[in-house]
Amino acid sequence: MPMPTEERVSQLVAGLVERRGFDLEGVEISTAGTRVDAQARVQVTVDRDTSDLDSLATLSTELSALLDDAGEFGETPYLLEVTTPGIDRPLTADRHWRRARGRKVRVRLREGAQPPEGSATFEARVGALTGDSVALVLGGKRDPHRVTVPLADIATAVVQVEFSPPSARELELTGGVVPGRPAPGADDAVAVEDAAQLRGTPNALSESLTASDSPTEGIVE
Repeated sequence: MPMPTEERVSQLVAGLVERRGFDLEGVEISTAGTRVDAQARVQVTVDRDTSDLDSLATLSTELSALLDDAGEFGETPYLLEVTTPGIDRPLTADRHWRRARGRKVRVRLREGAQPPEGSATFEARVGALTGDSVALVLGGKRDPHRVTVPLADIATAVVQVEFSPPSARELELTGGVVPGRPAPGADDAVAVEDAAQLRGTPNALSESLTASDSPTEGIVE
């Protein structure tokens, strides 16, 4: 039986993810082994304004049951991972910008866009999203000041990992970190350490599993 596509799995899980109050950010499927003993890893990435391990674990259990009932993987064993986006996530939708308030991002403007000052590629801290524009705080700790940039002028924006907290003035100008979201600085160091520990964990795909008894893992980065 052929492996389901990422689009097909996205269609299967989207309704449940939405009902549980999450946004579906993506589905990735990878395989290991030969055609005869192939095993699959299904990573479902979700996000919402606030999340915790318990809610992710519950969602993971429900998604596992849904996929088992759908039977899309046939006899192919698979490992389901339900995870949130990593710290260094790209901002591609309005909800990403809202949830990134207070975070430092590396911005690259589209060709022809007028930079707020200096280079078309720069680092800034995310402020409030208003309509089609976002407030950005430039100048770092020494000279924090706020500018407004149209979203249409931004080609890419990626959240940066930080190992020291921003100044009080920087956060004041951004409007502060969204309640329930990771704070820049110390929380980033913990998240990076946790991610490194997860990468060092033996891959559960090496176990002999059937699709009906495949385990689930809730991972928060």
